[in-house]
Amino acid sequence: MAGGGRMRPNILVTGTPGTGKTTTCSLLADATQLRHINVGDLVKTKNLHDGWDEVFECQIMNEELLCDEIEDMMEDGGNIVDYHGCDFFPEHWFDRVVVLQTDNSVLYDRLSSRGYMGAKLTNNMECEIFQVLLEEARSSYAADIVIPLQSNCVEDISSNVATLTNWVNNWRPVGS
Repeated sequence: MAGGGRMRPNILVTGTPGTGKTTTCSLLADATQLRHINVGDLVKTKNLHDGWDEVFECQIMNEELLCDEIEDMMEDGGNIVDYHGCDFFPEHWFDRVVVLQTDNSVLYDRLSSRGYMGAKLTNNMECEIFQVLLEEARSSYAADIVIPLQSNCVEDISSNVATLTNWVNNWRPVGS
């Protein structure tokens, strides 16, 4: 059951790299006073990985170590988790799962400017084109908590943050 004993909600913000997760989460954390957990940063600082993936030029996250690391925070509530995957987190951790989506031309420019190329660029573009993360979210969580949001420009991000802030402010623990 979502929200069991939590006084504040937990939100997962997921989406292909370059869709604006970290920007959205930072602004949302400022607006709601929820804690922003940037999984990528946490994996690096706490060494929650099993080495380096040469093909995709990233650390191979250890999902079990990550979940152990944040479990107590998640049970307490009041978190915004920022990560480009979602199917390994315990379902009961989240009250809302947001999947950010970006038009291909915008995403291509964002990823290219980050230095993505070759397999890393192609894989991430295909991931967005085929809506892999939306499907992953919909198959991992209750349909009524998963919401896709467009994230193409500053106005989209502002609108998304306002929508989610309103949701947080109106959220009530289950049974209250």
